[in-house]
Amino acid sequence: MSSAAPTRCAWCGTDPLYIAYHDHEWGVPSHDDAHLFEMLILEGQQAGLSWLTILKKRENFRAALDGFDPARIARFTPARIEKLMGNAGIIRNRLKLNAAVKNARAFLDTQEKFGSFERYIWTFVDGVAKQNRFESPQDIPVSTPESDAMSRALKQRGFTFVGSTICYSFMQAVGMVNDHVRGCHRYKTIAALRNIPTP
Repeated sequence: MSSAAPTRCAWCGTDPLYIAYHDHEWGVPSHDDAHLFEMLILEGQQAGLSWLTILKKRENFRAALDGFDPARIARFTPARIEKLMGNAGIIRNRLKLNAAVKNARAFLDTQEKFGSFERYIWTFVDGVAKQNRFESPQDIPVSTPESDAMSRALKQRGFTFVGSTICYSFMQAVGMVNDHVRGCHRYKTIAALRNIPTP
């Protein structure tokens, strides 16, 4: 007799890829610059699309964007962008691809100034993940004062495709906030990680 499936946030549905992402990555506090950069790029690629679409193309993006290496992406030429526009495995949006290059350069500048991107980005929650206590998906905001501040600051540093809604999705994904609903089986696990300070 099999046990019942755990209760999850409704947004992940029944797709195995989405469920795996929900159960193992979404909301876990990330202090790794490589992962933070990847998620920032992917969140920008998502604009106007579903996150599941991005997840299905994630490995294709990884191959096309040199393993999400910001130093390599920062050197992409217009010819490289043109080649990427012919890659059916990714989102073929010239504005978004150019944004990835611009953001890679801004990311490297931020790393140089602050020692790491992680050290900079976590200041928007004072270095500690924010613990939310939402009961239903309808309670979860699409932006907050923190994501507003992040968006303004990133734009000032030369980033693009970093509106407040994109920034809040990024914060949720990398665990700067815990937006698993309280009935989700991941809620308590993620909540226990919230006080891990920024190194």
